[in-house]
Amino acid sequence: MKTIKFATLLAAMLTLGSAAVASAQKPESQAALKKEAKIAETAARKTALAAVPNGKVQSHELERENGKLIYSYDIKVSGKSGIEEVNVDAMTGAIVAQQHEDAKAEAKEKKAEAQAKKKP
Repeated sequence: MKTIKFATLLAAMLTLGSAAVASAQKPESQAALKKEAKIAETAARKTALAAVPNGKVQSHELERENGKLIYSYDIKVSGKSGIEEVNVDAMTGAIVAQQHEDAKAEAKEKKAEAQAKKKP
């Protein structure tokens, strides 16, 4: 009886592990991410812009980061160097991160993202 329970548990762990590896290797499509999001991009954009007065969105993306589905906005404020990166939770609409990035940090991040997209 213990052998059957162990074998069942082991099979379940292997199945879950295989699914996790497959999802880690295969990027999710934007269409799939949009279907999963509960907050519209327009609402998330308003939230992000409210956090950065006088800012204008330079770029945005819907992505899964650290297990959370987020809208990530790069917001530029005229007359200030660098950008503000604001992440809005696509499920709740709450701001989950905000940080200032200088031009060097932004370039490094874009390079890392480009390399990650090239990997199979």
